[in-house]
Amino acid sequence: MNVFTHFRGALETLLTTLAKEGKLPDGLDFRNIAVEPPRDASHGDIATNAGLVLAKQAGMKPSDIAELLKPGLAALADVESVEIAGPGFINLRLAPSFWQGQVKAILEAGTGFGDSTMGGGEKINVEYVSANPTGPMHVGHVRGAVFGDALANLLKKAGFDVCKEYYINDAGSQIDTLARSAHLRYQEAFGRDIGEIPEGLYPGDYLVPVGEALKAKYGEQYLDAPEEEWLTLFKVEASDAMMDMIREDLRQLGVEHDVFFSERSLHESGRIPEAVAVLKERGHIYEGVLEPPKGKLPEDWEPREQTLFRATDFGDDVDRPLQKSTGEYTYFAADIAYHHDKYVRGYHQMIDVLGADHGGYVKRMQAAVKALAEDGALDVRLCQLVKLYRDGEPVKMSKRSGNFVTLREVVEEVGRDVTRFIMLTRKNDAQLDFDFKKVMEQSKDNPVFYVQYAYARVCSVLAKAREAFPTLDTGDDALAGADLSLLRSEGEIGMIKQCMAWPRMVEASAEAHEPHRIAFFLYDLASEFHTFWNKGNDDPSLRFIIEGDEALTEARMALVRAVALVIASGLSVLGVTPLEEMR
Repeated sequence: MNVFTHFRGALETLLTTLAKEGKLPDGLDFRNIAVEPPRDASHGDIATNAGLVLAKQAGMKPSDIAELLKPGLAALADVESVEIAGPGFINLRLAPSFWQGQVKAILEAGTGFGDSTMGGGEKINVEYVSANPTGPMHVGHVRGAVFGDALANLLKKAGFDVCKEYYINDAGSQIDTLARSAHLRYQEAFGRDIGEIPEGLYPGDYLVPVGEALKAKYGEQYLDAPEEEWLTLFKVEASDAMMDMIREDLRQLGVEHDVFFSERSLHESGRIPEAVAVLKERGHIYEGVLEPPKGKLPEDWEPREQTLFRATDFGDDVDRPLQKSTGEYTYFAADIAYHHDKYVRGYHQMIDVLGADHGGYVKRMQAAVKALAEDGALDVRLCQLVKLYRDGEPVKMSKRSGNFVTLREVVEEVGRDVTRFIMLTRKNDAQLDFDFKKVMEQSKDNPVFYVQYAYARVCSVLAKAREAFPTLDTGDDALAGADLSLLRSEGEIGMIKQCMAWPRMVEASAEAHEPHRIAFFLYDLASEFHTFWNKGNDDPSLRFIIEGDEALTEARMALVRAVALVIASGLSVLGVTPLEEMR
């Protein structure tokens, strides 16, 4: 249950009743009413600005509306007190029995606690990674892969019908370069001395096995053949081999896509002219001459008439060309066709996760989606750079890959779960520093350790409780039947409140497309748990296991198990496996 949604419903019911009684006007617009935690926790559990929002509509003072609402809110079963603050804010304090009862709700829901119907089953396409199939995944791809995967998981938990998609850029000039690089390794497989890899080709050793595979499959057939005989074939063979490598890289990171969509298929199926025709039918295409680019003109620039998309009508800075002077379609035209294909497949809501160097792409692509369909929407999330360090010193590049640190090198050293969690400890548009030594530290300053340690401590204390009370059943169903009214201390109620903030966090993070909030939430929850644990070291009455008091121990086991379930629920969104013990 989202506590705030629950009480918003009660508030709206009360407002409707007051309108029927003639104490408030009919037809009031409730949409801008906030029901949320107060900024200062000492003011209570729930705050609403209903009086201020409705004052102008109702022609009344905010404080008068608040006074009208106060008796009805105070009469709600779970409300302990209602206070009016400032010009008309209303603060509610909920009864301890309300919070105590929520522990049972968490135990009954399990890791499904926090699941929301907010998305209403709406289809949404999240495209992420989409690295060129020209080599292994490098650390620059890791952040976008983790961010996109966690965002997709988050949207699923919030009730959306999510498609995880990878766009294979297998139709550009980089694939020609890949094929030529593979042919060089093919020659090498026959023992030829290829010398230094020529400038402009891919130098990484990862292409050596591709050359060996081509030798095994085709023998000497293309060894001395002219390029036109092998280029198209080697483009397909090499890019397929790279995609196999990329899929394996992603599997090591725990990322699996539902759809791999080939750019080449757009060209081969005629979908690019189809999408351009849709824009033309809508009046968004014209033949014209673009203004010269700002700054120093390129030597080969000349004004010429070309096919242009009216991007400025939809918020872009300039209109965009869709065809080159050769008659070929531009990359942008292919991108338009790809997003049109998503729309035709039923994904009217789309999210693209891209690197920070794609900042100039955002406006034009959002303009295209708006132009293609009035109910189409595209959100582009840019992921900033990751800088790698080892004990404060920058990490040198990988020799095997040619000029970068690979995804596998990172995952093999620190593990999938650590990699994923740390990549979500900063907002996507902020640079992230990843220090191999620090992310493995067992300290409060390492968030992934701190959260995992909280879960492992719960597992440990549950085992110790069973030893102390052999008849105690610590299964979720049994703990749901504990006497939860025994959970009365400030720390216990505080932990329950933190757990109950989880459903709201899921919905707010999903709405904002910000999965990093989940990592922050988990750290705060773990901190609340560790703080209570440490208090038990100083005050024996606050320990989770109370010698000779099985009822109180059982209630506290129910609480800590609820904390563990919320942590596990959050970690599942991040794609991280909770640890039952720390080694």
